[in-house]
Amino acid sequence: MIFEVLKIIKEELDSYFQDEKIVSLDNIAAIDIDKDGGNGNIIVLTLINIQEEFALKNISNNYVNNTEVNYRNPKVNLNLYALFSSINSSYEEALKNLTKIIEFFQGKMVFTQDNTNFIREGDLMQVNDFEFITRLYTPTFEELNFIWGTLGGKQFPSVIYKITLLNIERDLTLKQGELITEINHNFKNK
Repeated sequence: MIFEVLKIIKEELDSYFQDEKIVSLDNIAAIDIDKDGGNGNIIVLTLINIQEEFALKNISNNYVNNTEVNYRNPKVNLNLYALFSSINSSYEEALKNLTKIIEFFQGKMVFTQDNTNFIREGDLMQVNDFEFITRLYTPTFEELNFIWGTLGGKQFPSVIYKITLLNIERDLTLKQGELITEINHNFKNK
């Protein structure tokens, strides 16, 4: 579901820019600037961190089907940190693209299957029921230095968004049991 969420955001952001498909789902550290953005205009969407949401870790995951109970491991609830880097031969245009990214997420923070348009083909065929929230994340100067140092050193106009409450669950039943439908109350007094 990580790929699917980032692909949905890429497609939505591409449609917001309207004039051209400039958003690329790629690793910013692997981008050849001279080839990919030297004379062009691209926005690179890179996943830079995954964090488990510990507050929801101990919620049981049981499903009742008629008189049967299916027990599963708890869902993994994730927060993703996505870096949007604006690469343009003109620094001014790169800043304008960055502003448009922030405008987009200001106007649409919650993504659901009802308010999101994306091409349902290939890997996105099975994506039916989803909801995730995006929030602007502002790292400290030190954290930002570490991020760009890890990604290769060159810093571009960029913004980080935290994508919250992505659920991942494998369709695997650990055990099954019967529902308790009545309680036998034959107690013996001593």
